[in-house]
Amino acid sequence: MKALVLSKQADAAERPLSFSEVPVPEPGPGEVLLKVETCGVCRTDLHVVEGDLQLRKRPVIPGHQIIGVVEGVGTGVNKVTRGTRLGGAWLNSTCGICRFCIRGRENLCDSPEFTGWTRDGGYAQYAVVPFGFAYPIPDGIEPVNAAPLMCAGIIGYRALKISGIEDWREARLGIYGFGAAGHVAIQLARHRGAEVYVATRDKRKHQALAEELGAEWVGDTYETPPEKLDAAIVFAPAGEIVPAALKALEKGGTLVLGGIHMSPIPEFKYRLIYGERIIKSVMNNTRADGEEFLREAVEARIETSVRVYSFEEANQALIDLKTDAVRGAAVLEVSS
Repeated sequence: MKALVLSKQADAAERPLSFSEVPVPEPGPGEVLLKVETCGVCRTDLHVVEGDLQLRKRPVIPGHQIIGVVEGVGTGVNKVTRGTRLGGAWLNSTCGICRFCIRGRENLCDSPEFTGWTRDGGYAQYAVVPFGFAYPIPDGIEPVNAAPLMCAGIIGYRALKISGIEDWREARLGIYGFGAAGHVAIQLARHRGAEVYVATRDKRKHQALAEELGAEWVGDTYETPPEKLDAAIVFAPAGEIVPAALKALEKGGTLVLGGIHMSPIPEFKYRLIYGERIIKSVMNNTRADGEEFLREAVEARIETSVRVYSFEEANQALIDLKTDAVRGAAVLEVSS
């Protein structure tokens, strides 16, 4: 099969992914083989490619927002038929026995595996995923539109879940950085009844999309929203945004950091967190998060704004993602 392989981490501008012919993977016990239709291009892929995340498998096939149809099954899988459309996500598997797993907090597992980082992912014609960690894709969602839901959507849902907001009908939510995750999260928050205030750069793409999706207010990254926020989410991997977001929080508000990697957070004065303001980070997600999110995505009629790239254009997609040239989410169309 054809696959895009990362052997050495490098700046995206150097186009480090190389086309290779590799064997079609065999599904092991409890696994399914997917013929990949689409795979989202996530900022986490960029962190893997450029070295912000240490390479854990060499070489590796990146990509963890996989949409594909079942082509084969391993032993022990008997509840799925060939041709069923499934999604593979970032959290590939967990140990099931550590103190976090047994308490229902598998997102904090001590020995997890990750698609496209510790295990080969979806920048390939075929990919293997554990059936227990795969998601049935709701009818009516096209593969190119479903791909961003597998990470950007799920992580956005997780960020909303831990935001501390209980009554969404009277809530004011801030979103800092408006890419793939932000443009899904705003739709969920507005469906729940919240007012959403978006601080992001690029008026032509990101700010315009936020306005189209019903933001109460849209401003530049460091501009102060006109109202104090009950919670805010920083999706951009820029630590320098944190003090600005804290400044915008109401007393008792929560600031959620929604990325796996972030540049250093600058020193800030204690008064920014005084008033029982809280900073939390998102770490992965549970399978329950993914299942709950997909149900709500259908109810809320979530629509993803995608820029589709051919399989051969993966390096360009990463460059465009890095330079903020993508409006919404980037998706590779691997096969039709």
